[in-house]
Amino acid sequence: MIWKNLVQRKGRTLLTVLGIGVGVMAIVILGSLAEGITSGYDSIVTGGNADLVLTQPDVLDVSLSGIDQDLEIQLLDMAEIAKVSGMVQGIVTAGDAPYFFIFGYSTDSFMLDRFTIQEGVGLDSPEAHTGRGTPIIIGRAIAEALNKGVGDTLRLTSTTYRIVGIYETGSAFEDGGGVLALEDAQILLGRQRQVGAFYILLKDPELRERVIERANRIWPDLSITTATDFADQQIVGESMDVMVAVIGGMAIVIGGVGMANAQLMAVFERTREIGVLRAVGWSSRRVLVMIFQESMLLSFVGGVFGLALGMLTLRALRIYLVVYGASPQPTPKSLLTTGIVVAILGIVGGIYPAWRASLLQPVEALRYEGGGSGGTQRRFPFGGMAMQSLWQRRIRTLLTLAAIGLTIGSVAGMQASVSSLVDSIGKLATGTGGEIFLRQANVADTSQSVIDERITDQIAALSEVHSAAGVIFTAIAMPDNFFFIIQGMAPNEFAISRFTIIEGEPLRTNHQIIIGANAALALNKDIGDTLELGGSRFKVVGIYETGIGWMDIGGVLTLHDAQIFTGKPRKVTMTSVKLVNPADAEAVVERLNQQFPDIHASLSGEFAEQMPDIQATNAMLGSVSFMAVLIGGIGVANTMLMAVMERTREIGTLRALGWRRRAVLGMILKESLLLGFLGGILGLIIAQAMIASVSLAESTAGLLPPLIPLGTAIQALLLSIALGAFGGIYPAIRATRMRPVEALRYE
Repeated sequence: MIWKNLVQRKGRTLLTVLGIGVGVMAIVILGSLAEGITSGYDSIVTGGNADLVLTQPDVLDVSLSGIDQDLEIQLLDMAEIAKVSGMVQGIVTAGDAPYFFIFGYSTDSFMLDRFTIQEGVGLDSPEAHTGRGTPIIIGRAIAEALNKGVGDTLRLTSTTYRIVGIYETGSAFEDGGGVLALEDAQILLGRQRQVGAFYILLKDPELRERVIERANRIWPDLSITTATDFADQQIVGESMDVMVAVIGGMAIVIGGVGMANAQLMAVFERTREIGVLRAVGWSSRRVLVMIFQESMLLSFVGGVFGLALGMLTLRALRIYLVVYGASPQPTPKSLLTTGIVVAILGIVGGIYPAWRASLLQPVEALRYEGGGSGGTQRRFPFGGMAMQSLWQRRIRTLLTLAAIGLTIGSVAGMQASVSSLVDSIGKLATGTGGEIFLRQANVADTSQSVIDERITDQIAALSEVHSAAGVIFTAIAMPDNFFFIIQGMAPNEFAISRFTIIEGEPLRTNHQIIIGANAALALNKDIGDTLELGGSRFKVVGIYETGIGWMDIGGVLTLHDAQIFTGKPRKVTMTSVKLVNPADAEAVVERLNQQFPDIHASLSGEFAEQMPDIQATNAMLGSVSFMAVLIGGIGVANTMLMAVMERTREIGTLRALGWRRRAVLGMILKESLLLGFLGGILGLIIAQAMIASVSLAESTAGLLPPLIPLGTAIQALLLSIALGAFGGIYPAIRATRMRPVEALRYE
């Protein structure tokens, strides 16, 4: 009977299943991506049988850690240590692949044992170094994605490498990247004589605590942990897990509201049927169980459909997803998450409709006329016929508005965050006083950008250039998940002049730091205090304000200190160029890009928009917006389809009175567009509440604008209207196909 009830209402059942399925598909894909990255970090450490890992403390990711390579000799002098392996890791571009994970190990490293060569030879083979070109081994997954084999060349950023081997590790993260000899990787990543971590193999694992205690005493500015603890500390994997949890939560809320809407409509539609069942002896509990079981079955079918859709999408996009470390198969963790989401969806979406159905009294249910026609309806004071129609079905309208509002609110909140970031970076570039801003060319992530100071000096010597100032940019994790933004600038160069000191004095020499007002408040620091960053100590000599949120939760070191801190001596992340004649900016940009192929020059005002990070984020937001229109549109379609069916007699009467099909079409579309618009207004309120909640915390105060930017608000409203139009088209077309005579006979 339960299955029959769902099949009898095929349109609504399919729309509900589709809505659940799209949400589950998103969880499967993101879960696979998160699990790939997390397991990849685990594999990097634990797969090589390392007992301990020595790295820079508090860094957001091992790729941002910097340790002097010469420390390896001191480690090997310790009697308890059998082997030591230095490693660097980074992200680069590889041909058409926007992200390519690169790992650097010594060719005799014990960490390479897990890289099983399937074709060709390993980096430790003499054959790898006999041909022309720098050798590289790449993972099987990325080799298939890029259609590369042994003997082919692979261009990473601006350097070409020769593929000598293809390996497998069983980790999608590692199999989606490549391995270079340590020295070659250091050159590629601009980390000469620097490593991100040392992996340590002990002669006896029982000596672990003794080595940790001794290392902490000898190198207090570094962090030594067990391999398992180090893997757990990687923030990238945690961030992906949080993202999956957020998407799962959104799927539960939005999908649950949509399912509750569908089930509630089913209860309204079957009021007479429920009355008959109650009249022939069915108890309230039995009716409740029937509706609840239908909801659980609907959720299960939607979950299976979403899982199948997710698997097909992973297979179809495997060429693109492999570069992010995602597995082409759903992981056990993502399957478990899907199961939990589906179960909660069934409960959330079914409990209220089932409870409401159980309260129906037999006599009242048998007298039900449907469509809100019975009883006196209070008219809404404004909005015309469309608003009145939505107002007459308040519960359904409110549920649909909640689903749309949550969808649009989430998208608008993310868009406001990105807009704020772009605006802040734009102010960073223009605020330095230079007309042109430089970063490394073909870099996958701006935080990984490396520019040699010699290039900065060559550019400063050009006749059109007044001066050039290098800037270091990085971040570390402080207590309570507080991200501290670190910039490095020379105290005597023009770039640092943008920091307005409100307390203390400007930055003058090494081992000093000036910090933002919000950072001083969050960390409870004042002039003269000592601030420990990544194991290094700096004296707070000044507190500044810039009006840019993320800059005011960080600090500025001297360029020399920042280079030592990041492990990039004589290197900078970005360079600001001040011209003799600002009117020549466009011509100089073109000249710099031609004369210096290793750097990318842009006008300071256009720098943020040309960043690969921002472009990737905008692409992601476009995908999220599309999903929002799809999921929200399905919810609107479900609501409007039920409204059309419920108002069959009304539509038949209007057609009999002379209404044309176009008029009926316009009436239904107006209602769906109004529903979308009102949902957009609610979404903006939700987004504003999200922004306000973020701004309440001291560590994130000022990161987001106090009000949603006008452009973001307009985009959100247009998106909600598009969502309403998408959801209203099919119900409106269906309404126009009703024949007056058949509609008037509808029961």
